Amino acid sequence: MNDESPSLNQLLARLCGGVIDDKEYVGYFMNDHGEELVFAQRRGEKTARFWHSDMDWKLLQVDDHSIRVGGVVEGVTTVGDMIIDRAEATWLSSCLAVSRHLRSGRA
Repeated sequence: MNDESPSLNQLLARLCGGVIDDKEYVGYFMNDHGEELVFAQRRGEKTARFWHSDMDWKLLQVDDHSIRVGGVVEGVTTVGDMIIDRAEATWLSSCLAVSRHLRSGRA
């Protein structure tokens, strides 16, 4: 492998316009409409960062309680003020679950 090649984290940072270092847990998802989502969690931070291409890559801070069902409109799943579909919610929930130990500060 060429040492000059960017890492996956660097490529995802370029995609979403965020700052993601190589020690973070990252996730990437593309939905049925071709919209892209990026998740990044730093060790010791209480929240993760979440970007969605359909929201012009606006940064959202997320944690285990960020995914809401029926908060704005009954039966609609949201994260902050963004409506997400079931597949996106499942992916985001998985990212939050596997990175939970990083938010708690445990190794």
